[in-house]
Amino acid sequence: MPPNAVSVIGAGSWGTALALLLARNIDRVRLWGRNQVHLAEMGKRRVNRRYLPDAEFPPNLQVEADMKTLAAADGELAFVLAPPSRALRETLEALRAALESAGRDPLETSLIWACKGFDAGGKLPGEVVAEVFDRGGEVTGARAVISGPSFAAETAREMPTALTLACAERAAAQSLAEWFRTLTTRIYSADDMIGVQFGGAVKNVLAVAAGISDGLGHGANARAALITRGLAEMTRLGVALGGRAETFTGLAGVGDLILTCTDDQSRNRRLGLGVGRGESAENVCKEIGQEVEGMHTSRALHELSVRHEVEMPISEQVYRVLHRGHDPKLAVRALLKRDPKSEA
Repeated sequence: MPPNAVSVIGAGSWGTALALLLARNIDRVRLWGRNQVHLAEMGKRRVNRRYLPDAEFPPNLQVEADMKTLAAADGELAFVLAPPSRALRETLEALRAALESAGRDPLETSLIWACKGFDAGGKLPGEVVAEVFDRGGEVTGARAVISGPSFAAETAREMPTALTLACAERAAAQSLAEWFRTLTTRIYSADDMIGVQFGGAVKNVLAVAAGISDGLGHGANARAALITRGLAEMTRLGVALGGRAETFTGLAGVGDLILTCTDDQSRNRRLGLGVGRGESAENVCKEIGQEVEGMHTSRALHELSVRHEVEMPISEQVYRVLHRGHDPKLAVRALLKRDPKSEA
């Protein structure tokens, strides 16, 4: 059974969409974010006008400006984490401090994270949770990740969506999935937390690649090839990190990859489109005005592939274009000039 109350940490587009989704199943949902001015506006107008202007807040969704209030709430504490991946470590440190100040045990709280990327040190969200929040203690609360092909605006408007929730224990994953499951949102359960997290991170980089290709005018054939070979890259390194190959053929792998590579709602694809058309990555990100995970994930992915000696030619070219100033046209040419080999 879902808890009576859940707090969502992160009031961007995805955090707000998840809060709206949870509010359909849970009696009390609280939404917290870093920007106090933004929070005050949301609390007054009962809508996130900046990111989801068409999705009004129901009465049981409340905006909370003070994290200490969330930490001191009565009953079992449950949190859904949706900050940008680079801010996850800092957010967890603040939440842990608030819980300890309120006399609550962080190890007893339930955490489900929805971040899709790596932190500044190249670690997946689950690794950051273990380091910052759990610190080797005996965890009795839930630890899980939710991911899959989902644009915040469509989820908030109750359009059909399918996601995967992964927890180390499959039975616990099935129970936690009930927090989010509605008539329009189907939640599948899994126990491959590494694979689900890795798929959600890598698809951002591959979406940048697809956007660059389309920005250069290379067409649908090239986009399909990038998606297919990108999936092969994702699977190779994901398995090397401990994920399972079958996870990458599911919603958190190929499902999310197709979505972000083919629709302009994707901020990562839009970054690639702008770069392919000759704009600087920095200017495109500024114009988008929200976190573009692929910009930073590309560096972490490059470092991981080198460390594990796994070839990721598409991701490597994205890294060179975004962080080394390489010409996108030459990056495509470099991919096409690679020695032919078996597809297997």
